[in-house]
Amino acid sequence: MPARPGISRPDEAATEAAMERTLLALAAVFEAIGPGHRTLDIAILRTDDVSLCQAVEFSPAAAVQLSGIVGSDDFYTLAVFLAFALEGSTVTGATLIATTAAEPRPRTCGWTVRDGWLYPMDPVTVEVALIPCPGVPAEDREIYAAPALQEPPTADKETGHA
Repeated sequence: MPARPGISRPDEAATEAAMERTLLALAAVFEAIGPGHRTLDIAILRTDDVSLCQAVEFSPAAAVQLSGIVGSDDFYTLAVFLAFALEGSTVTGATLIATTAAEPRPRTCGWTVRDGWLYPMDPVTVEVALIPCPGVPAEDREIYAAPALQEPPTADKETGHA
């Protein structure tokens, strides 16, 4: 029986540069979606066809500390998934969905990872990404176009750093 293809570890400079972009991206996402009770969901597809996902809820009073990725294990996992998606050599696709509690219903938008950064998803694409599994009820929510995030400075090709 053939062995399942493995994942090659990206080089350290590329991983460090992706983690820097992750911190910038998460800060930009939190600024874009604003305050309140927020949930971030990430789904990635690795190059070995394994899909992974992580959801993290943030209360309105939660201080989201981005430097050094401190906080809950769930947030750390989400950040690591996003870093590998932004780095790109081990992930073939990724989406980040943000939901903010709002009245009369939650508001949701999303971004997809392309070329090392997050790009807004249109409302129809977000709606498709949110289709629940059979037997799981759909949540009533307002879906809107995600705002574009300012791209980070381009990285030096040799060092991977801006």
